[in-house]
Amino acid sequence: MFKKHPKGLLAASLANMGERFGFYTMMAILSLFLMAKFGLDEVKAGIIYSTFYFSIYILAFVGGLIADKKRNYKGTILIGLILMTLGYFMIAIPTPTPVPAGLFGIYLAMTCSGLFVIALGNGLFKGNLQALIGQMYDNPKYAAQRDSGFSLFYMFINVGAIFAPFAAVGIRNWWVSSHGFAYNSDLPALCHEQLNGNISPEAFTRLHQLALKAGCGGTEMTTFAKEYLNLFATGFHYAFGVAILAMIISLIVYVLNKKKFPDPKTAYERSLTSTVEMDVKEIKQRLYALFAVFAVVIFFWFSFHQNGLTLTFFAKDYTKLSGLKFNVGFITFQGAEIFQSINPFFVVFLTPVIMAVFGMLRSRGKEPSTPRKIAIGMGIAAFAYVVMSVCSLGLPSKGEITLMGGLPDEQRVTPFLLIGTYLILTIAELFISPMGISFVSKVAPPKYQGLMQGCWLGATAIGNQLLLIGAIFYKSIPISLTWTVFVVACLTSMFTMIGMLKWLERITK
Repeated sequence: MFKKHPKGLLAASLANMGERFGFYTMMAILSLFLMAKFGLDEVKAGIIYSTFYFSIYILAFVGGLIADKKRNYKGTILIGLILMTLGYFMIAIPTPTPVPAGLFGIYLAMTCSGLFVIALGNGLFKGNLQALIGQMYDNPKYAAQRDSGFSLFYMFINVGAIFAPFAAVGIRNWWVSSHGFAYNSDLPALCHEQLNGNISPEAFTRLHQLALKAGCGGTEMTTFAKEYLNLFATGFHYAFGVAILAMIISLIVYVLNKKKFPDPKTAYERSLTSTVEMDVKEIKQRLYALFAVFAVVIFFWFSFHQNGLTLTFFAKDYTKLSGLKFNVGFITFQGAEIFQSINPFFVVFLTPVIMAVFGMLRSRGKEPSTPRKIAIGMGIAAFAYVVMSVCSLGLPSKGEITLMGGLPDEQRVTPFLLIGTYLILTIAELFISPMGISFVSKVAPPKYQGLMQGCWLGATAIGNQLLLIGAIFYKSIPISLTWTVFVVACLTSMFTMIGMLKWLERITK
């Protein structure tokens, strides 16, 4: 699989697995952790979630600037790995739940500080590692394999991401069950409503029923709510701790394989020694093309990264989670978080298929250009949300569910709806994300390689900051209309990209 590619590709993929493990642990549980730990609603949790993901990617722009200025990608990447490890340690430390009123701001600030350190480390790490890989394919020997190389990189690093949500769910559920209680996705919100004194009679009845099933015995409901929330949130803290181990492994792999990566001097230095200096007019055209693509993909990321926010809320509130329950030894795997393993699973197993299709088309001279692949991917993403919108017709609003205290199982949708949606979104992702990274490495002027990879991630950052809009719609309008917003966003991206195809293809050549 890696025979026709530079030796450093496999090492870079392995080094990135720990970062992906932490990323998918965070994606799977962050919004639900914030709601269970601090009693935040979907919108307030969405503010922190979207700001965190904005920071992860916008700081990649800063990381690119630093690496280009210091002319040292490898050292910048190493610092990033260390910072991410420290950030996960900061949020893995258990603190009391429910949070005492006088300490609420302090504990929330501690959590947000840990998230910022993770985001900063990721900014120093992610874009610069991608730039290093792009430099590997600057060698004419490997130039024709650039797209497939980035697809392999993208596939391989998702192996760790498959297991992250299962590890998070397993540890959280083990901690809850080891103290005599059972997991239930509706209980944290009901417990907070009970403690805040704003629970409806219908919701209180459901709280009592679910508490008995969860093993509370004859405990008074306020006492049960405090104990259950503390166990639930502490389990999340320990789940974040698993990411620390993954980051340590990545650090070791990276340090041991540094020599396999391109020389630490930047593409800028190589361009100074080149016999041909790139024309200023060509540099401008390339930058215009890059920024045009950056602007378009904002709408895709705004839609795609709902998997950790509104799609996770949908899994918790509307999906029959009992259909995804299984035991391994004494650990029960059940929860909305499990759905976050589906996307990386499909990435790993569909990447060879997509690569084979592109390879077959390439051999016949019919392979779509990189910009065309991106446009196709956006159309596929729109279809995924069409499926969600149609299948959500007739479901009650989030406000109605809150008053009911949660939907009973018989009114919830099959988990195969989300599984099918993630399948379609993953196909779209494979047409866009690795192709976009490849496009940037191919088109970016040599002296702006790190910066342009940072700008690609910066566009992702803006899309992530817009995730909050999804959380607002989720709570305030019918659920089927929420998905329609993303259909419009993806179609807008697709048609805009189609309108620029000839220009972008000319620049790429």
